[in-house]
Amino acid sequence: MQSALYVALSAQVALSNRLETVSRNVANMNTAGYRADEINFAEMVSKAGPDKVSFSSGGENYISRQNGSLNKTDNPLDLAIEGEAWFAIRDANGGLSYTRDGRLHISDDGTLKTVTGQVVVGAGGQPIQLNPDGGTPLITQNGDVIQGDEDIVGQIGLFLIPNDAKLTRKENSAVVPDRAVIPVQVFDQHGIRQGYVEGANINPVREMTKMIMISRAFESATKMIDMGSESQKTAISELGKTS
Repeated sequence: MQSALYVALSAQVALSNRLETVSRNVANMNTAGYRADEINFAEMVSKAGPDKVSFSSGGENYISRQNGSLNKTDNPLDLAIEGEAWFAIRDANGGLSYTRDGRLHISDDGTLKTVTGQVVVGAGGQPIQLNPDGGTPLITQNGDVIQGDEDIVGQIGLFLIPNDAKLTRKENSAVVPDRAVIPVQVFDQHGIRQGYVEGANINPVREMTKMIMISRAFESATKMIDMGSESQKTAISELGKTS
């Protein structure tokens, strides 16, 4: 009897964690370059009594690597990545993170930055410096930044994050991997498209369906707990009468 209560409670904890990730995904479905939260569950088996009892773990969160759709904007400072690479950005404290959000602007001093103020860096970690009055830049597939009379003023770096790296979230849809990144040197599978922005890799219909299913499953687990509690009360009452 007690096992059923604990199994239902473990299910509620897992479902609560899942609902939290789905809610976060729904809230960021229109955030450029956002990568959805997903969660892995595992079965935990206990054999404290004569029979094995399976419990659900709380779940382990991870960030999906699936690409989002590319949306044409015709803004020359909007960049999207084709392939699996990431832009590298540096915050005010000098920390590096990686993002798929390629909405950029040129600061007053000519530095190429994200819309939220992080510095976009090249393959060697150097900032991209432009002439604020030099006109609209042309940005090629391999990241070359051309301004004025066909002058290459810098190259935006693209980086590959190892598949087995664990990602931690930062601002501007960015992530920080726990493994060293690899600069892209061959651009046949990974490159930049100027005038496009990548959307979030979130399917709104799928996420809303998940939310409904999780809510129903949570209600079922709650009913199981209520039924178990009532059965326990009935058993105690009957045992009391027998005594």
